[in-house]
Amino acid sequence: MNLKQLEYFVHVAELGSFSKAALILNIAQPALSRQVRLLETDLRVSLLMRNGRGVLLTEAGQRLFDHSVGILQLMARVREDIESTRGEPAGRIVVGLPPSMGRILTLPLVEGFRASLPKARLAIVEGLSAHLVEWISTGRVDLGLLHNPEPNPALDIMPVLDEPLGLVSPAGGARKKAPVTFSQLADLPLILPERSHAIRKLLETQAALSGHKLNVALEVSSVQSILELVRAGYGHAVLTQTALAACTQPEAFVLRPLTEPHLTSTLCLAVSAHKPSTPLTKHVLKLLRELILAAAGGAITKRDS
Repeated sequence: MNLKQLEYFVHVAELGSFSKAALILNIAQPALSRQVRLLETDLRVSLLMRNGRGVLLTEAGQRLFDHSVGILQLMARVREDIESTRGEPAGRIVVGLPPSMGRILTLPLVEGFRASLPKARLAIVEGLSAHLVEWISTGRVDLGLLHNPEPNPALDIMPVLDEPLGLVSPAGGARKKAPVTFSQLADLPLILPERSHAIRKLLETQAALSGHKLNVALEVSSVQSILELVRAGYGHAVLTQTALAACTQPEAFVLRPLTEPHLTSTLCLAVSAHKPSTPLTKHVLKLLRELILAAAGGAITKRDS
């Protein structure tokens, strides 16, 4: 078993196809199949189940895949760390963003990354905070943005931005900026994400503490879809200014502050607690922090104007 075989195996598993993996890796498919068979022979297990549509991981294959991703990530970091001693940070880094922040940050992050790190490579993935926690912990993502993360010994968490939550309504249906108490909020039909979502957890916790029950009219995961439903009159949403600014038509909505109590959403940067920080990781953390604060300031200025 060697690193090249593990790399080939991971590509086949991720793509679910020998032919697709051979194309990406730029090698002949028979040579790729032979290396995976050698790996299976060495481990004396079947790693992949072949069918008419491609391949699936066996139980043993899933175990090896989980280990292999971490091993390959570690080797990449070793290479980056050694290369960084020669000058500019180099290597590949994977950044995880929540969908709402992805709409705001992807373009400036790519532009800033290319301008300041010409020798490095950037990959961006999107996912809910719960998914990003798992991906960072397992090494599939190097650093990520999380909303209101719970303490986790596998992660180093750095708060970046506290944003107040507000009630989002159609622009014609509410007095601009009129505050809303939590008891008033609980009586309104709400369009909220599922219970695993960070903001939903925050609202449910406050409702339990204050003896209220939320009137959940609809459960929808996508922020953009939630806002489309709000605009169509199906209910109200609870979001931050930055999340609202990321939508295609923020002027179609009114964001009213929540009071009694004020509720805030905390955006955090997170990295694995068990992996050494490389110069590339430190540079991207600094870049992301600057972009987040700039985006938040821009959203606030835009809505206050």
